[in-house]
Amino acid sequence: QVQLVESGGGLVQPGGSLRLSCAASGNILSINTMAWYRQAPEKQRELVATITYRGSTNYTAPVKGRFTVSRDNAKNTVSLQMNNLQPEDTAVYYCNAVTITTIQGFVRPLEVWGQGTQVTVST
Repeated sequence: QVQLVESGGGLVQPGGSLRLSCAASGNILSINTMAWYRQAPEKQRELVATITYRGSTNYTAPVKGRFTVSRDNAKNTVSLQMNNLQPEDTAVYYCNAVTITTIQGFVRPLEVWGQGTQVTVST
C-alpha cells in the first residue's frame, strides 16, 4: 500500500507565500512523475505542476513564474513553493504520484493521490 500525505495549506493574504509538502510512504520501489493538482469550488481539478524523477518541470500558465515544484528522491517527497498568491489560487491542492510498487508479488505502476490541503487567499 502506498500513501501520500500533504501538509502546508492555510490562509494567506494576496501577495503572500505558502509552501506545500507531500510525503509518500509504503511499499515504494521508485516514483516516476510527481505532480500537484488543484480544484477550486465548482470547477474541475486542474494540473498545476509536474516534476519528473530527473527534475524536469512543467507548469500551467497561470502559475508560471510564481510557483516552483521540487522533489527529494531520497525522501520520496515533493514540494510546491507558491509566491505572490492571488485569490484565484484558492483551491484544494492535491499531490499525485506515479509509483512503482509490488502488488501480489508483481512489480506494477500505481497512481496515488493525497487527501488534499486547502489553500485560501483572501484579505
